[in-house]
Amino acid sequence: MSPLRNIAADGCRWSQVIVGLAWLGLSQGARIAAVAEDEKAEATGYAEADITERDRRFWAFRPPVRPPVPRLDDAEVTSPIDAFLLDRLREAGIPDFAPEASPDTLLRRLSYTLTGLPPSPESRTRFLSDHAREPEAAWRNAIDHYLDSPHYGERWAQHWLDVARFAETDGFEHDKVREEAWRYRDWVVAAFNSDLPFDRFIALQIAGDELEPESAETATATGFLLAGPDMPDIDLESERRHNVLNELTGAVGSVFLGLTLECAQCHDHRSDPISQADFYRLRAIFEDFALPPKNRSLPVVFPIRSRDRPESRLYVRGDFRRPGPEVVPGFPRVLVSGEEDLVAARTDRRAALARWLTRPEHPLTRRVMVNRLWQHHFAVPLVGTPSDFGKLGDRPSHPELLDWLATELVHQDGSLKALHREILRSRAWRQASRVEDDASDDWRIRLERDPDNRLLSRQNRRRLDGEAIRDTMLSVAGRLNRRMGGPGVRPPLPPEVTMTLLKNQWPVTKDIREHDRRSLYLFARRNLRFPFFEVFDRPDANQSCARRQVSTTAPQALTLWNDAFVHEVAADAASKLAGRSSGEKVNAAFPLFLGREATSEERAMAEAFMAGSSLEEFCLALFNLNEFVYLD
Repeated sequence: MSPLRNIAADGCRWSQVIVGLAWLGLSQGARIAAVAEDEKAEATGYAEADITERDRRFWAFRPPVRPPVPRLDDAEVTSPIDAFLLDRLREAGIPDFAPEASPDTLLRRLSYTLTGLPPSPESRTRFLSDHAREPEAAWRNAIDHYLDSPHYGERWAQHWLDVARFAETDGFEHDKVREEAWRYRDWVVAAFNSDLPFDRFIALQIAGDELEPESAETATATGFLLAGPDMPDIDLESERRHNVLNELTGAVGSVFLGLTLECAQCHDHRSDPISQADFYRLRAIFEDFALPPKNRSLPVVFPIRSRDRPESRLYVRGDFRRPGPEVVPGFPRVLVSGEEDLVAARTDRRAALARWLTRPEHPLTRRVMVNRLWQHHFAVPLVGTPSDFGKLGDRPSHPELLDWLATELVHQDGSLKALHREILRSRAWRQASRVEDDASDDWRIRLERDPDNRLLSRQNRRRLDGEAIRDTMLSVAGRLNRRMGGPGVRPPLPPEVTMTLLKNQWPVTKDIREHDRRSLYLFARRNLRFPFFEVFDRPDANQSCARRQVSTTAPQALTLWNDAFVHEVAADAASKLAGRSSGEKVNAAFPLFLGREATSEERAMAEAFMAGSSLEEFCLALFNLNEFVYLD
């Protein structure tokens, strides 16, 4: 992946940087022409360029068509996913997938992928016993077990909340608390756990209050629209309203359409066929927004004006003080045909947008979602820029597979759990990420012909995120409080952090049992990421994050070795292992910490270590193993 693609993959915050670089790359004549066009538009009101057939032919703007599954007569392939991937591997001269990972590795990978927690020793024992008798049946049962777990919704909610720019505060200087914001987080958890069909999942976040006006719970889904940052103390109501609606519109574009629409706030998009008028036509759908009074935070349910909607306008160069031509509500023109964008006369404009986004033939919505799903199963998405399917974004590594997955979501009636099963049962997902004999000819060929693993000739190793690391430590120590839902919890912060805060910015939750809740339920302050999460690359919530950075830094190692919390859980884990012989301690610790048995060499080393050190230090050492924080 090129440096520019890496920047784009980080999310929307860099899209304007990339557009700026593209602008600088234009010839002087092209820049002069573009400036002249802008000046002409200002002088005449606005001149909108036509959408051409060439624009519509771009791969992302064409409806997905279900491709035929490749036929591989000489291979035992039962999964369409495997057929698409193996077909590409063979084109590259790689004859087959890598060997299947060990049962222990697969179970640990599965448990973390679906729940963000390690498999319990009891689950491991049961799975290994079943796997020895009937491997495929054991694997299917394990998948269903974790998909049915309430922790599945918690894990996948965190992925979505990253994209939804969720936090429980406003951001900016005062970062005031939004008392009801957690209700949207809990709605997302429940939606994943109930396997809410994809079209409903999207539609309710756009217009739950319009689609089901009698349901307060459904209306909570519209918390997505107002999950972004806000500055309630702005003196000018018109400026605050302009900022909120523009941020909201940009989020709808990046999250559901995978397009950097926010680039068109001030001028026509420099690379994609998205005009400034397109941006403000989409924004007009939300023009019934009722802005809360000054110094009042945004609510969790989209507030609607009781009086008539104001007229909708394009704003010259995005300046709220320079209203331009009037626009009617509509969708980006490159994605529509005929009269399907005529929503101006409707009273339920957001419901109309929801129906348009979720129609089966929509070019982007399902492609974007299945790409996000794939990313969290393989650590790399099929389209490397998950929130930018435009011309500056990456092209799909497997376009036919992407379209097959998008159409399969329709065939499965929008069931995300069904798509999980399809992916998890594939040979591709169950591949090993490494082998003992990594100097073999087979492995050397994989590395030479697929060095970046874009063809998925093996599974990707991945580091756990900070939330999963913390939750695992609590689980291993026997301290994890599995209570679900409710307002965000504030555990104690390190003194060096609290001394920098304003009064009452982090009042510690009084019930100490709440301090050990899952990381999902820790209070999400926009201007203060929980320190343990920050060091492991948790994004801030000021913008949608489509793909987290994964860094390897010295502060991570220092945190795992020195942090007071890590020492506390190491001591608690040691107390669980106490009262046994040294050999029994090792036999119990390795499955608990690493999800596997110790080798004879490791057993000898561990017993020797404990002979000259404490059991707590042994547990601390296990927390610091690469194997503890990485999935094979």
